[in-house]
Amino acid sequence: MTRKKILYVLLYIGLCVPGQLLSQINTDRVMTIGKNALYFEDYVLSIQYFNQVINAKPYLAEPYFYRGLAKMNLDDYQGAEADCSEALERNPFVVNAYQVRGISRIRQSKFREAIGDYERALKLDPENISLWHNLALCRMQEKDYAVARADLDTLIRISPRYTDAYLMRTEVSLKQKDTLQAMTDADKAIEMDRYNPDTWSMRGMLFLQRQKFADAETDLTEAIRLSVRNAGLYINRALARYHQNNLRGAMADYDLALDVEPNNFIGHYNRGLLRAQVGDDNRAIEDFDFVLQVEPDNMMAVFNRGLLRDRTGDYAGAIDDYSAVLDEYPNFLLGYQYRAAARRKTGDVKGADADEFKVLKARLEAQNGQKKQQAASGSDDKTRKQSDKNVENFRKIMVADNEDGESRYKTDYRGRVQDRNVNILPQPMFALSYYERREEVERQINYYKGIDDLNARHLLPHRLLITNREASLNEQQVKQHFASIDEQTAAIVKSPRNALHYYARALDFYLVQDFDNALADLDEVIRCDSTFMPAYFSRSLIYYKQLEYRRRDKNYEVEVKLEKEIQVHAYDYNKVKEDLDEVIRLAPDFVYAYYNRGNILNSMKDYRAALADYSKAIELDPRFADAYFNRGLTNIFLGNNTQGIRDLSKAGELGIFSAYNIIKRFTAVPEK
Repeated sequence: MTRKKILYVLLYIGLCVPGQLLSQINTDRVMTIGKNALYFEDYVLSIQYFNQVINAKPYLAEPYFYRGLAKMNLDDYQGAEADCSEALERNPFVVNAYQVRGISRIRQSKFREAIGDYERALKLDPENISLWHNLALCRMQEKDYAVARADLDTLIRISPRYTDAYLMRTEVSLKQKDTLQAMTDADKAIEMDRYNPDTWSMRGMLFLQRQKFADAETDLTEAIRLSVRNAGLYINRALARYHQNNLRGAMADYDLALDVEPNNFIGHYNRGLLRAQVGDDNRAIEDFDFVLQVEPDNMMAVFNRGLLRDRTGDYAGAIDDYSAVLDEYPNFLLGYQYRAAARRKTGDVKGADADEFKVLKARLEAQNGQKKQQAASGSDDKTRKQSDKNVENFRKIMVADNEDGESRYKTDYRGRVQDRNVNILPQPMFALSYYERREEVERQINYYKGIDDLNARHLLPHRLLITNREASLNEQQVKQHFASIDEQTAAIVKSPRNALHYYARALDFYLVQDFDNALADLDEVIRCDSTFMPAYFSRSLIYYKQLEYRRRDKNYEVEVKLEKEIQVHAYDYNKVKEDLDEVIRLAPDFVYAYYNRGNILNSMKDYRAALADYSKAIELDPRFADAYFNRGLTNIFLGNNTQGIRDLSKAGELGIFSAYNIIKRFTAVPEK
């Protein structure tokens, strides 16, 4: 074997040793790769790396914490709780381990234990907003409203501009029947954040409770304007409209709610009732059929469907439904009356007579004081709770059991690693990858002839895609790419100057989040072939991702501060920009390089140059939705709202529907 080949074999051993041996050699490096994977939401992959560190150094707290964090994001709350407990056993001073364990316990309805976690964490970090937020919500779940109010008062003292605290205190005030304080807090929340749909929704629900239905409709309409894909808002506005006898408007809202959330139970039930009231009988039957698929024993839905079948001439079906209800409620006299009429229509005179006799006998007994007749409905309200099983209330609109049809304040526990910042964010960078995340609304197909030609030669293990919707790997794919690293290393040993083998291995390393080795291979690709454009493009993206990872403490709230935060400055992005400059020199028609460089220039705060790159991308591809979106945001940031909104409108037209919400926020006229 030549000296050069021996060198590559040694390199291969250094890169691709078995997991346990690698952990023993450099656990810090494996830990970093695992955190890379976690940050970029490759949770299954990250767990494998943390397992290696735990196997090598089981006395460390950090890998247990991060593994617990990954498990929580995979909804393995029991496993996350156990891992955080292991981390705290090794280091009881890690605040975020209490935070993650608290959230995991909340998801298992262990509110008391979660409260204990947050109380201990607050002793270590008494001004942590997320901890106070979650603690107050746990108190509310435990119905400990007085203490929850005290916690929220403290939170507001710590952070007087924290809108969620006012929303939660509004909820607590309502539970304590203090509607005046609730309205004061709701007004304050709107004053502080009028572009937050929760603030308008909360006050709208307050107006509903106080029977100010027109005001409720106005506030809920504003909430919908700011959050069009929220089914609960339409359900609640339908209730406000129903109370104003606007049946058509209420039905339209139920239609919109069911477009957003097709399986919404309350939406189908109430729409069925309203359709029945306006004579749309067949479609009302469809709604009650859906309800009964979900709850076959919902006797009010059965009875309503029976009435509709009766009206549409399906007497046999109506009799079946009436009989099912009467089997469950044998004293429901109205059911006997309707069944008697239906039986008479089918010629069942004997059955009809029996039902009518049952009704007559019950009335005579009631008159004679022998038996108390069943109460009509218990109240004159137009609505009933979802848990109400009194069949006499079959005509009433259903509301959820929390008194208002939908939760006034969504219990959004703070601290999950995937909870993105609610600020408006640009569309992400494009990458060359084998995998793409599917979306409900497919946008344009990303194409470039040079990449298509490379795919046509079948020189890479998989088809290369141009995407900014990268997908996380599953366990099988992770194993496949580790095996591919071995295969490509063997190929490199045989042919050490073949750039494509290095590039294929670089992609494997990139997909398993080993950025350092991926960059080393991309450097080798460029040494072998300085004209290979994809290497520069991939290297620029990996440089960028490393910078994003270094900024993680700013973007993610659940993070152990075990290392000093590294500041990322504009000049750090020069390395990324230089590679994209080279891509554009080699492939001046590669539209995605201009787009990515525009994103980098934005990060460097060179907004005018970013606009020029987005414009060039749009010139090359007039249907490039992401470029319109980001150019629109950049224009708005520079104060060019008219041009920005025009670009966002085009982005929405081309499939990025979140653009419409941003347009509404920037065209909203504040109340005077």
